[in-house]
Amino acid sequence: MRKLDKTTIDILRNWTEGKKPTEIEQDELVARELVDFAQSHSFGITKNNCEKLIEARSQLFCSVYQDIVECCSSKGIQDEIEIFSLLWNLWLPLAVNLAEMRQQLGRTPIQGILGGQGTGKSTLALILSVLLDHLGYTTANISLDDLYKTYTERHKLQKNDPRLIWRGPPGTHDIYLGIKVLEQCLQKESKEPILIPRFDKSLYKGIGDRVKPESISKADIVLFEGWFVGVRPIDHDLFDVPLPPIKTIQDIQFAKDNNERLKAYIPLWDKLDRLLVLYPKDYQYSKKWRKEAEHKMIASGKTGMSDEEIEEFVDYFWRALHPELFISPLINNPDLVDLVVEINSDHTYGEIYKPVTN
Repeated sequence: MRKLDKTTIDILRNWTEGKKPTEIEQDELVARELVDFAQSHSFGITKNNCEKLIEARSQLFCSVYQDIVECCSSKGIQDEIEIFSLLWNLWLPLAVNLAEMRQQLGRTPIQGILGGQGTGKSTLALILSVLLDHLGYTTANISLDDLYKTYTERHKLQKNDPRLIWRGPPGTHDIYLGIKVLEQCLQKESKEPILIPRFDKSLYKGIGDRVKPESISKADIVLFEGWFVGVRPIDHDLFDVPLPPIKTIQDIQFAKDNNERLKAYIPLWDKLDRLLVLYPKDYQYSKKWRKEAEHKMIASGKTGMSDEEIEEFVDYFWRALHPELFISPLINNPDLVDLVVEINSDHTYGEIYKPVTN
């Protein structure tokens, strides 16, 4: 992600203090926006429309800054410069872009957000909801986790396939429920409330179960996030040279079976209008992030997994859908992915770009 220079930071800081930018400062923001072609191109910003889009972003920045600071604080983001950078370079242009898509389509758009553990999917969805609310749009936030089958259904599922020791892999979700909810969100004049499914992971000693759905009256924009949202089946031949932790014949068969189960999700993914990928530069970061999170929980007096348990937990998901096999190819596929946001090891954002055909 483009680093903000001192001039831009000073302009943004003055804004937070009620000092609007001068015409010269506004021109400087426009000029700086076009320096990074890959990033500006990602949000459809060109020389012809840059001034108009920067003006729209500027107005939204002024009205929403304090609310965003509160959201960031709740997520542990408190550094002013980091908030300025995230808000100006990613969150604001993405929100404005989503609002434009809503106007262009003339209906509810469904934005997919794909990201593994620790990539910040829920934080991004929360921030976008706040921004879009300021733009006058009601957002429905749906997680793939909310579509888990019930405790009873997953208990039966595990009896049939003991390899499904944790919820999460393909086959543990109610795909029909997901399609039904997205279709309800697309209905323009329905008088019936939209019931967004919700799932409580703490029930049944961490096994989790579905709880009372959230009722909303409408959804102008849908944000649908999850650890394999939009992921498609791959050629079975790709498992012939397995990647760790896929090692044994049994591991390879488990990977192939999950690949086969992915086919049932295609009708759900076909509902997406766009797909954004939060992409760690190294998929191994997930273990590091999970360990850091668990260490903080334990330090606060709560129970958490040991490092060995985390290793096995994350390996389980990699055996199911290995990031190098299923996620990495997507970032170079402009037919399936519209925006890639790289994630550094310290959780900061790296490059932002659109996939291009090689």
